Amino acid sequence: MKTMKMGRRALIAAAVATLGFGPAAFAGGHQVLDSIHFLIPGGAGGGWDGTARGTGEALTAAGLVGSASYENMSGGGGGKAIGFLIENAESNHGTLMVNSTPIVIRSLTGVFPQSFRDLTLVAGTIGDYAAIVVSKDSAVNNMADLLAAYDADPSGTAIGGGSVPGGLDHLVAAMVMEAAGKDALGVKYIPYDAGGKAMAALLSGEIAALSTGLSEAIDLAEAGEVKIIGVTSEARVPAAPDAMTMMEQGIDTSFVNWRGFFGAPGLPAEKTAAYQDAIAKMYDTPEWEEVRARNGWVNIHNPGEDFRAFLEDQEKVIGDLMKKLGFL
Repeated sequence: MKTMKMGRRALIAAAVATLGFGPAAFAGGHQVLDSIHFLIPGGAGGGWDGTARGTGEALTAAGLVGSASYENMSGGGGGKAIGFLIENAESNHGTLMVNSTPIVIRSLTGVFPQSFRDLTLVAGTIGDYAAIVVSKDSAVNNMADLLAAYDADPSGTAIGGGSVPGGLDHLVAAMVMEAAGKDALGVKYIPYDAGGKAMAALLSGEIAALSTGLSEAIDLAEAGEVKIIGVTSEARVPAAPDAMTMMEQGIDTSFVNWRGFFGAPGLPAEKTAAYQDAIAKMYDTPEWEEVRARNGWVNIHNPGEDFRAFLEDQEKVIGDLMKKLGFL
């Protein structure tokens, strides 16, 4: 358990080491780009989808970008979209692909052959805590209830997620259960294509609980569709003030998933700089603050080479953690 705790702490340290939380140097106001096309590597309703659409909403509403369009391209654990961006690089200079911690995880596990090194690194933009949720009709009301159900019937207490086995949602579920004193490898995990389908499986009773991004859970919790039984933040998140942290419930673990944007390989330097300029200015706009607060995101801004250093560090820390958990 001691080594797991060190692994989790190292993961959080990596997630905050190179962030740079300061405000952008300039406020928004003038248009930086005519348009941006967002490529989303998963289906509707997932964290990538919400991040791309929320960012596009803020950029256009603030007048920093003239128009935004969106394309969902599921497949291969995100590999289909990455391959598409690389293979059609010259025709995708107007495209930004959203991604997050899974681009590190899936290249480590060989789900796809490419890594972040094959793309143009634009900027890391936000962090999203993870959450474990259950359906509104579930007898489970907190993590103690879920652990009791798991102890009584491990195979019948499946946890679902919107990522592949060994992916982020699985990793978070395993970390939480391991921190609660259970065998991470004994947890039955069922994967779904993006958060929307995973949430549907939860509401239908196909799974007992769902490992997901907090931002994906907040709207459904507010609508009374689900109960958030644990959040991987160190303190309660203002966007979900009634949701208890894992730590409050005696489970010593925390985690934040970064999300950010990548361009095609060989993206011209001036185009890369324009994307980075628009994103930097976005942070000082009320339009962005509205989107950020609504989703419970944390501002994490690390452009260009800062992004590269952060990703290389996280690749090492996550690789070590996944070996401990038996995923590598």
